Amino acid sequence: MTILILNGPNLNLLGQRDASHYGAKTLSDIESLITGSYPEVDFVFLQSNHEGDLIEAIQSARTGTIDALVANWGGFTHSSVAIHDALELLNIPKVEVHLSNIHAREGFRETSVTGRAMNGIITGFGADSYLLGIEAALKLLNRK
Repeated sequence: MTILILNGPNLNLLGQRDASHYGAKTLSDIESLITGSYPEVDFVFLQSNHEGDLIEAIQSARTGTIDALVANWGGFTHSSVAIHDALELLNIPKVEVHLSNIHAREGFRETSVTGRAMNGIITGFGADSYLLGIEAALKLLNRK
């Protein structure tokens, strides 16, 4: 079983960003938490500040080598029609995650353009949002 974990812009700066929203963990800490929590799963991690890199990763996931996608699109969540459109063509479980509660922040963050093409969204549980997202993806896989 292989799960693709995608992270969008500025998530490479976790640990340096506002801890009240994003917590103190770095992206590397979160990746270690994930691999340590699910040793039976293979993970492919990609963080990019470039929309095209994320779209290419989504398109590559269509080859049948990836079983599920868990993604934190960062700021692209609220604006990327291109990521949304790539996601619509991906027929595997797809779960969007956010460290902060996007509904308790600025009004523009409440809209998830990308979320419309995902199976669900988990928001507001810090690094545990990723673990909850993986659990949701595994449950969706077990339903197949």
